[in-house]
Amino acid sequence: MNFKNTNAARTTETRNVQELEKQTGNIYESISVMGKRANQISAEMKEELTAKLQEFATTQDNLEEIFENREQIEISKFYERLPKPHAIAVQEMLEDKIYIRRPEEGNEEN
Repeated sequence: MNFKNTNAARTTETRNVQELEKQTGNIYESISVMGKRANQISAEMKEELTAKLQEFATTQDNLEEIFENREQIEISKFYERLPKPHAIAVQEMLEDKIYIRRPEEGNEEN
């Protein structure tokens, strides 16, 4: 996922409740969907950050040889400046980019 090109808010923003429930018709279902999507985004971001930081991992356990790595610090700062996963999920919901699967509706058709 490309986190750089998202137009999600980087700070707290007040939202209109009617806009959030537009896709599902139920605010509680919308919040549940956004929460699940935020967890997915968070896991993706964590995996990506961990993979990038693994490149700088040392195999030695000597405390005297620990030093600051500028590239590692810059990568960490980049991920700290990104919008939070919940803000990305809200933006995706407002832009109708979230696919909602409802298994109970699929059973009624059969």
